[in-house]
Amino acid sequence: MAQDLPTQRYQSKSQMEKRYLLGTLTLGHTVIHWYQQMFPVILPLIRADLGLTYVQVSGLMTAKQAASGLLTLPSGFAADAFNKHKAVILGSALAMGGLAYFLASIAPTYFWVLVFLVMLGAASALWHPSSVSTLSLQFSNRRGTALALHGVGASIGDSVGPICVGALLVLVGWRDLAQWHLIPALVLALLMWKTVHKNYSTGTSTLSRRSYFAGIKGILVRPTIFMVMLASSFVGMARLSVTTFLPLYLAEEMGYSSFWLGFHWALLYAMGMFSQPLMGILSDKFSRKTVLLPSFATLGLLYLALPMPGPGISLALIISAMGLFFYGTGNIATAAVLDVAADQVQGTTQSFMSLFQQVVTLPAPLIAGWIVTQFGYTVVFYYASGLLFSAAAVWLLIHIPNRTGALGTGGGFGRTR
Repeated sequence: MAQDLPTQRYQSKSQMEKRYLLGTLTLGHTVIHWYQQMFPVILPLIRADLGLTYVQVSGLMTAKQAASGLLTLPSGFAADAFNKHKAVILGSALAMGGLAYFLASIAPTYFWVLVFLVMLGAASALWHPSSVSTLSLQFSNRRGTALALHGVGASIGDSVGPICVGALLVLVGWRDLAQWHLIPALVLALLMWKTVHKNYSTGTSTLSRRSYFAGIKGILVRPTIFMVMLASSFVGMARLSVTTFLPLYLAEEMGYSSFWLGFHWALLYAMGMFSQPLMGILSDKFSRKTVLLPSFATLGLLYLALPMPGPGISLALIISAMGLFFYGTGNIATAAVLDVAADQVQGTTQSFMSLFQQVVTLPAPLIAGWIVTQFGYTVVFYYASGLLFSAAAVWLLIHIPNRTGALGTGGGFGRTR
């Protein structure tokens, strides 16, 4: 019995370190998404300042997506091959977000705003493979739950950020506010590096190009995984279309001020703070399909209802309900793919899935911009609804094994049933 005490202390310390790591990455995810979701709030102001057309606005989102896509595979490879330097990668992602907004604040032309969006997309591409692959490996028996909690950090940034930014824009101009965001980004980047460095400083990686492409091949030969990625791409196309034109719809059609735009934008993400952990737990206990299929069908109905009410409580309730599924479904779909990926290429697998989705979704803002130009905002929301129903139809054909038997001890959350 005396020999069990050191073991128990070691296990307890290990559990505490894993939870601390989860908390740190969740905080970083909050910051990353604060900066990502600041852009939709200032987008109408940028459009007014530079006199941009709807197609040019769509081009901004396309540039952001393209930057994320180009960096996705290199970032995933770096996450697997340079494990000891993940703290540098994560800190760089935070710093790049602040530098992007500083550039936007001094941008005199549309070209420089495009460069700003490219940097913002690169920041996201750098962050996610390193953080997701780490959590996937550390919490392999609770992968869905860990990724969902990591997603809660995103929901906090996505919901609190727009409210705060919208309120501040009542007091200061958007260019001044963008400049101010450089200082906290640099400070947080340093703190992230110092905090996470010791957690990533152990272990080495010998990932070779052969292992890298073998990991990709292992995904390509599974038709089920291709179908998961295809369904996720439909969801991504719809999400990108909505995030491009919902801010303009609220500002131009509903007549909302910057504050109320930020408030309603926050509603789109706030409910995810509560729904994502539940979705993760259910997907671990039952199956990914149990969570995703009804979520996609419900979100499709909500997109369909979005343009029906005018300004007021009904519109706010629809956007809040959309927030239950808007972001968290992506974490569960990622967990479904990582369930079958080799441990040594978790970052690569996450990046490959992300790249596949971004290639498919890249034209989505341009298509949405054409739809708005020709038919108005209402039709673009119907278009997004059709994409969600398509994703649900694909999931009807996907078979994901029941995960109840996969649960065991470990994974950083204590003992399981």
